[in-house]
Amino acid sequence: MSGAEDEVEVVASVGALDPVVVALREFLHRSGALRAVAVVEGEPGEGPAIVDCARLEPIEVQTGERTVLLPHAIELDAQAPAELPTVRQLPPFEVNQVRGQVAGPPGAVAYLAEAVSALADVFGGRSVAMAQFATDDAGAPLGITARAGGADPLVLSLGDEEFEMDHGWPG
Repeated sequence: MSGAEDEVEVVASVGALDPVVVALREFLHRSGALRAVAVVEGEPGEGPAIVDCARLEPIEVQTGERTVLLPHAIELDAQAPAELPTVRQLPPFEVNQVRGQVAGPPGAVAYLAEAVSALADVFGGRSVAMAQFATDDAGAPLGITARAGGADPLVLSLGDEEFEMDHGWPG
């Protein structure tokens, strides 16, 4: 395909999703994550919206068949939610993708997992939050995915490998 179908519109606001953009961007900056993504309920009659915020990249927002970009540093008329989790940056994890091993400061993975779970809860409903964190293997970032409400187990990933955690972890 080529032409107008390939062009993605750059916008200055995504309306009702602006608070999601602000929350993801704030979480990304506080945590030092490489990427933070939210899947949230869309407008009535539409499927879920996907907001993808990567470090120093335009923020991509997909609603239905439409995808738009926002400049990463654009100022939006929205505030980060007051209940945004407190999280601090940690050094990159040491990983062995073949063995599925992650090494870092004691409790660091659980700490970040709780923060990602809290981020999902900020969006409410059946929302999902995912964040990727740096490791010593650029091809295998540590991903943490959580659904709001904690009914589903957390999923960790290293590169393309996924690991469903025991229900209730890291509680």
